[in-house]
Amino acid sequence: MLKKASSPALNVGKATKHDSADRHVRGNALYIDDIREPRGTLHLAPGYARESCGKIKSLDLEVVRSAPGVVAVLTAADIPGLNDCSPSFGGDPILADDRIEFHGQVIFAVVAQSHIEARKAAKLARIEIVAETPMVTAEDGMARDASVLPTYEFNRGTPAETIKASPLSISDSFRIGGQEHFYLEGQVSLAIPQDQGEILVHTSTQHPTEIQHLIAKMLKIRDAAVVCECRRMGGAFGGKESQAAQWACLAALATHITGRPAKMRLDRDDDMIMTGKRHDFRCDWQAGFDEKGKISAVEVDFLARCGCSADLSLGVNDRTMFHADNSYYYPENRITSHRIKTNTVSNTAFRGFGGPQGMVFSERMMDAIAIKLGLDPLDVRRTNFYGGSGRDITPFGMKVEDNILEELVGELEQTSDYRKRRQEIAAFNAKSPFLKKGLALNPLKFGISFTLKHLNQAGALVHVYTDGSVQVNHGGTEMGQGLYTKVAQVVAEEFGIDLENVQITATTTDKVPNTAPTAASSGTDLNGMAAKLAAETIKIRLIDLAARLYQIEKSAVSFANNHVQIGQQKITFAELTQQAFLQRVSLSSTGYYATPNITWDRDSKSGRPFLYFAYGAACAEVTIDTSTGEMVIDRVDILHDVGKSLNPALDIGQIEGGFVQGMGWLTTEELVYDDQGRLRTHAPSTYKIPTASDLPEDFRVKLWDSPGNREDTIYRSKAVGEPPVMLATAVFSAITNAIASLKPGVLPQLSTPATPENILAAVKLMKSGD
Repeated sequence: MLKKASSPALNVGKATKHDSADRHVRGNALYIDDIREPRGTLHLAPGYARESCGKIKSLDLEVVRSAPGVVAVLTAADIPGLNDCSPSFGGDPILADDRIEFHGQVIFAVVAQSHIEARKAAKLARIEIVAETPMVTAEDGMARDASVLPTYEFNRGTPAETIKASPLSISDSFRIGGQEHFYLEGQVSLAIPQDQGEILVHTSTQHPTEIQHLIAKMLKIRDAAVVCECRRMGGAFGGKESQAAQWACLAALATHITGRPAKMRLDRDDDMIMTGKRHDFRCDWQAGFDEKGKISAVEVDFLARCGCSADLSLGVNDRTMFHADNSYYYPENRITSHRIKTNTVSNTAFRGFGGPQGMVFSERMMDAIAIKLGLDPLDVRRTNFYGGSGRDITPFGMKVEDNILEELVGELEQTSDYRKRRQEIAAFNAKSPFLKKGLALNPLKFGISFTLKHLNQAGALVHVYTDGSVQVNHGGTEMGQGLYTKVAQVVAEEFGIDLENVQITATTTDKVPNTAPTAASSGTDLNGMAAKLAAETIKIRLIDLAARLYQIEKSAVSFANNHVQIGQQKITFAELTQQAFLQRVSLSSTGYYATPNITWDRDSKSGRPFLYFAYGAACAEVTIDTSTGEMVIDRVDILHDVGKSLNPALDIGQIEGGFVQGMGWLTTEELVYDDQGRLRTHAPSTYKIPTASDLPEDFRVKLWDSPGNREDTIYRSKAVGEPPVMLATAVFSAITNAIASLKPGVLPQLSTPATPENILAAVKLMKSGD
């Protein structure tokens, strides 16, 4: 790899604004619904039954076909190839054929002249289902021994015996709620027929390559005949990793059958009903420990409601297990994951990919131990931190080699005035009969890499033009997180040019093929490095050319400030690129990067699944009203590790946004299913995401002053997309702390989300003595 010039950085490490920030504010950033529709574009709407589970007895669509504006009605019989849009093990039909497995499962799709005509016509279908009793809860699925995947377990030692022999022990059961992605841009795809049967699909997806594969399989055509393109998404959070595929497939199927452009855009209610969520869990656990709270052994069972199919439940639930330790060493452990089938929508990827659920458990356990012992929860946490030799091996056998927990948490403890505020809160609670305050400082250790090894790869394509401008394309997708901006910064840095000279282009499968999803917080790690390697290849050619033309050593050539220093001479970058064209030197190159030093053998439960860990900590203070259950977050202090930041502005934005999204998951966002498995919270009127008024009044975010990632990542930075979500566990712990002040030594019976209703119920239990 070419060594970076010693000249000062022009771009990397600077707080540059998001490439689309101005257009976002003005409202003229193009999303798929903003693309000018080709003449004759048709629109689709999904059709489904009222029931949640059973065999399709009859399907009468004649009235639908004769409705105003209807051009075609698609059923499973119209699919020429594979009727499945699963990202993994199958079981996700594009259009249900023989039976339905959840309420909202699509049985047919109306293709009409307008969106409203398609929606109206879809309501006219006569569908008869031989209804069966659905499995709605995890307990329902367990009772019928139903699962989407086998149970999986990490074991070390004999934890059950050790817990029994420990000086103290505790057991608990609580629930961890799911979460709706609630992206601002819903699921949408636009398919356009091309010259010889090919199809161009504009799709709001985190995984264009997967959609390309699935459409090709559905239509029985080659992958190369399908091009998937995505310039930007209006949010995704994992909800467009696998869930975008069905709607892209339906749009492509309509185009295949009618020969006309076709758009599939889900109404918000349909979107919430028909797409998967964050997995919800029942968590049963027990632990043994001593009088200082030091853990000797842990046993935990995660009962996950996976929904009707496997989807991405293997990786999600595995990652829950990988992060059930968070920042804590468990000398002996049994961590078990039950992947339970239910007749509800198939749950899927969501920011953190199962890690947040694992960490909520670990933090609940630390709070429970502290409450039982009457100790400060932070002291119990620090007692159990990963430490030196002998206390540095995770439950899955990976050594923690980059541990900065003690230093980072120690700094936040000081800057947040944690100890002083604990005393002040205790004094406040003693005098306040109805309002109670709580405070918590929680750490974070999150592994970075896909645990499926083959996904840890990326490609990029860089073109340099003779006017000195540069175009960059890569396999990563932009969903508002600033990936495009960071990769452009990397390319600009390599050529020593201003960022404005680098043109960002849409992710498309006909430029960079065979890409991994933009997920697992690895977008910049992978695509940034691939783009850097592509730029380096061109840069080496330019250095060779300059050395030859000016008869100097290659080491005397350097790039900075839009110029190239060639010995004692200086020319513009554009002048050198013009000379390269005249000298027939290629100014285009691909770059490819595969993450080194990682491996994971799932069968033997051995290896190194993560390249490194990201660290952080959050201190949250809350006030609850014990008479109503209402809660406000008074102050939040965050210190987060991003290595050497590529862009501090974007990184702080991701930390703030991730924390608030995690806060919403743990406090306000409640998914409610009725006893028939129908989602009752399927609109903004019944599902509450955080708003500006829910933000902490005092919100302080700081980046850890890091010497840089010890691993050879892109400019020694660290991933920032997912980890901040888990910092919000501090809010849940602070609420627990506030309720616990009502009766010292008693663990509040509180599950997530800690809504006012759930807080009030926990308060009443504490006051009743039950």
